[in-house]
Amino acid sequence: MQILVTPSCERVIKKLHANQKKSLDKAVKAIALKPEIGDPKVGDLEGIYVYKFKLVDKQWLLAYRVVSAKKLKLLLIGPHENFYRELKKSN
Repeated sequence: MQILVTPSCERVIKKLHANQKKSLDKAVKAIALKPEIGDPKVGDLEGIYVYKFKLVDKQWLLAYRVVSAKKLKLLLIGPHENFYRELKKSN
């Protein structure tokens, strides 16, 4: 499966430490295997899924969109605080 990444996601990923990147990789692999694993959003965020995962000791959220059967687009990664506000801005 091809995974596309937005520039805002890339910035966050660059700042992560090696052990944090491993947790993120596990989350992305889980999504790639089963794209409907995340919670589908409604209203303004329709068509976007949000997957919750542990990053070291905190819960982080990963927003993504299924572009086609073989493509995923990672939209935003971050802790819950202001996550949905940022997601609405970028969408």
